[in-house]
Amino acid sequence: MKYRKLGITNLDVSVVGIGTWQFGGEWGHDFTQPEVDAILNQAKAEGINLIDTAECYGDHLSEQFIGSYLTRHNRGDWIIATKFGHHFHSKFERTRHWNPDEVLKQLDQSLRALKTEYIDVYQAHSCTDEEFNNDDLWTMLDKQKQAGKIRHLAISLAGNQDSYQTEKASEVGAEAIQVVYNRLDRAPEESIFPSAIQQNLGVLARVPLASGYLSGKYKPGTTFQASDVRSRHDEEEVNRQLRIVEEIGRHEVPDGVDMATWALAWCLKHNAVTTVIPGCKNPEQVSANAKAASLDLVSDQHPQSVK
Repeated sequence: MKYRKLGITNLDVSVVGIGTWQFGGEWGHDFTQPEVDAILNQAKAEGINLIDTAECYGDHLSEQFIGSYLTRHNRGDWIIATKFGHHFHSKFERTRHWNPDEVLKQLDQSLRALKTEYIDVYQAHSCTDEEFNNDDLWTMLDKQKQAGKIRHLAISLAGNQDSYQTEKASEVGAEAIQVVYNRLDRAPEESIFPSAIQQNLGVLARVPLASGYLSGKYKPGTTFQASDVRSRHDEEEVNRQLRIVEEIGRHEVPDGVDMATWALAWCLKHNAVTTVIPGCKNPEQVSANAKAASLDLVSDQHPQSVK
């Protein structure tokens, strides 16, 4: 495994992390604690130290799975990133909560679910610009940093084209951003990444496998069960993307290299990206994802520091 400094923080994060939306039950499978334990044990064995979760992956359900694991393992081995701003009601149904008092309540609920005294990276979760422009909110969060509940603030961007919140990140005390970025969706390269580089913000690339389409496992015409969030994607657009994936597999992925492993490494070669946070359903996928760190595309320094 390779590690990079997350922006100006003191956190050395593995270049491959663990995304945990799937633990909340919206990716076609209801996880059990032993399954989560097996995934996180394999992550530890691979040298992965970053776990990304959220308040609304289930009603703090993903956090609870992680918290149970942490009570039986060394909390200091892990960098935990979670989010705020939403409340889960049922699968694919959430409400938005951005009042400072509501967010403080969410923070305390996340700390209880994760069974930890602090969150390493606390991220505004897909907020609108109106929700973002709230001095009282950021003042409250800064006070929670001073109290030791939060180590670093970040912004998980809703979109990947509008750079407004990225440009304002340093002003509100955020030291990292999270954004959708993958071989099929390169929009952040236009304005978000240049702003992140200018401010030395850490960048967590989410959906690096394009919702699994870049795994190479799916062909045009694939359908997903109703409990899988991908069943809500536009069928015509999915088939268009899967046809592009077939072309990528033929022309860009080196012989003998797993497409998913290559796709993660492809993200990591950009000079703005610190780490990728793919989801995974089993320990075997964790190992396949971790192999991206060993490909020649990935340096053992943050690309921003490589001249």
